[in-house]
Amino acid sequence: MTTQINVPVTILSMGFGRDLRAIPRTMEYQGRHIDFIGGGLRTTVKKGNQFLQILAMSDGFRTFHLRSDNRGGTWTLVGIN
Repeated sequence: MTTQINVPVTILSMGFGRDLRAIPRTMEYQGRHIDFIGGGLRTTVKKGNQFLQILAMSDGFRTFHLRSDNRGGTWTLVGIN
């Protein structure tokens, strides 16, 4: 079951996946640092004139669904399951 969140989060560190795309490595949510493992799953969608990235990242226990403005400036935690 996915818990809908839809709140802005701070990405504390970034890394690179196998395709050399930047991916979040550490996120701050509710005062806690969450370290992601692996490269996660990613898709890019077009919304009007804007491209958004949707990522599913895991800390090894839960999956965090994140949305970015495709420039990495604004990150939103969409949900957790």
